[in-house]
Amino acid sequence: LAWTLGIASAVMVALGYPGEIQDDLSVRWFWWACAMVPFVYVVGTLVVGLGAATAKQPEGVVDLVSAARYLTVVSWLTYPFVYIVKNIGLAGSTATMYEQIGYSAADVTAKAVFGVLIWAIANAKSRLEEEGKLRA
Repeated sequence: LAWTLGIASAVMVALGYPGEIQDDLSVRWFWWACAMVPFVYVVGTLVVGLGAATAKQPEGVVDLVSAARYLTVVSWLTYPFVYIVKNIGLAGSTATMYEQIGYSAADVTAKAVFGVLIWAIANAKSRLEEEGKLRA
């Protein structure tokens, strides 16, 4: 599954890039739509897969894993909307500024906040293991 998701993510980026460097809106929309196919597959797989993983977690961790699940979905959903900034009439440095703000906010959410959640999940599982409520 990890390889499939990795390949689908790479295909998504490869399909999105030609549109990212275009000024012609019809070409941008075409590549955006193409990139959305693997995007929907990846996000759908993550939602279902993370749902199954959440159900398997011990009681003291399930809320944190659930938060990580929703954070992943929300952060991924911001990228297609930031991509279309140039498609809604913004251009030049203004469009670049909004893209950078959008991608930066998405990246901080997807990486920094997610990293803190991963630490919290590991910490909670370690605590449960020490208390003998979780098998090693």
